[in-house]
Amino acid sequence: MVDKTLNYGREQISFLVDKSIYRLNKARILDIGAGTGTDLANIGRGLNCIIEKYGIEGYGPNVDKLNKQGVDTVSIDIEKEVYPFEDDFFDVVIANQIMEHTKEIFWIVSEVSRILKPGGTFVVGVPNLASFHNRLLLMFGKQPTCIKMFSAHLRGYTYKDFKTYIETDGYFEVLDVKGSNFYPFPACLAKILSKIFPKASVSIFIMIRRTEKEGKFIDVLRTRFLETNYYIGDGKTVFDGFDDSILC
Repeated sequence: MVDKTLNYGREQISFLVDKSIYRLNKARILDIGAGTGTDLANIGRGLNCIIEKYGIEGYGPNVDKLNKQGVDTVSIDIEKEVYPFEDDFFDVVIANQIMEHTKEIFWIVSEVSRILKPGGTFVVGVPNLASFHNRLLLMFGKQPTCIKMFSAHLRGYTYKDFKTYIETDGYFEVLDVKGSNFYPFPACLAKILSKIFPKASVSIFIMIRRTEKEGKFIDVLRTRFLETNYYIGDGKTVFDGFDDSILC
């Protein structure tokens, strides 16, 4: 029997975050879409590192749970609002099973590029459009499970396309990728297969470094017209055009 809980990649998230902070004495970590705080609770165990935990979460009951765990939590629209944190504030930002639910990925990643320290780590977990089982479904003319018309998911991701996107213009650099779960196999075998073939796993987890490049990721849209009204800040979309105040 398949174990769908593996899709969330809790072990992979904690491994990649711990890999990023194990040399630090103190780390600030933000979880975008923190849920009940599971990923934040799993990180840093056994490490000699003081961790300040922050979360962005919109669901009221989850906010209460996060606050009770000592997570400094804010509720904002991650696709349209400025994140209420200073520039270069965080050592690690996590977005696990969030990006597939959003349209405004340029705004989200741009805010991450602003609040993440140069050399800091962005850890992203998303369902994998190129998973083994999705490839089989497409071969037989069926819809991939990770992106259906009648679902909460707006986007499908593959490792190669995500890497191309996130490394655009040099604001980020991909360092590592892990996989979790492997349909239709039982958990014991799925764990093995996802380690061997991470890019064919049900979900992929990508470790990304913020480079030293100045500026914000939203600037990649200055020289690319993608024929949709992506949000660029200050209540404007690309159809309204850029001005310098948006990028300050």
